Amino acid sequence: MALTPSNMLPLGTRAPQFRLKDTNSNSHYAFEDLKGPKGTLVMFICNHCPFVVHVMEEIIRIANDYRVQGIGFVAISSNDVAQYPQDGPELMADFALHYKMSFPYLFDDTQETAKAFDAACTPDFYLFDTDDKLFYRGQLDDSRPGNNIPLSGSDLRGAIDALLYNRSLAAPQKPSIGCGIKWKK
Repeated sequence: MALTPSNMLPLGTRAPQFRLKDTNSNSHYAFEDLKGPKGTLVMFICNHCPFVVHVMEEIIRIANDYRVQGIGFVAISSNDVAQYPQDGPELMADFALHYKMSFPYLFDDTQETAKAFDAACTPDFYLFDTDDKLFYRGQLDDSRPGNNIPLSGSDLRGAIDALLYNRSLAAPQKPSIGCGIKWKK
């Protein structure tokens, strides 16, 4: 497993616009279509990354807990499927079904969306406020495969709570760490 940290896009950055195909529904969605009334979480994930597999159940719990509070959720896979066919759209739909994802899982075939977000790894999390400005980017929590720290989602949950309740984030935001995005050559 190659450890790659987030690039930490500057806070306040406007959400990059995109229109991508959802592997769950075969519909195309733009950021505007997926925005939540109180904020939006964009996640870069993929099917095969052990860091993503490690956190998926907590991601699903977070989506289920906060969707009803007005947070929109979207996952995007940007890996080069020529090199990593296990991350292809058909298997993304299977992955979403396996984890009972209640949010779109979009395929970024051109990798332009990942570049616009300056995404570097999977998982990579971007929380935007109601003005589409970046409020949080970084890790889910301190748990990693094999480090024996239980999953809690504490960093991401704290950020979402701060956004919902109009509080500032007290602690510095830590970058996410995971597998590097598999860029096309």
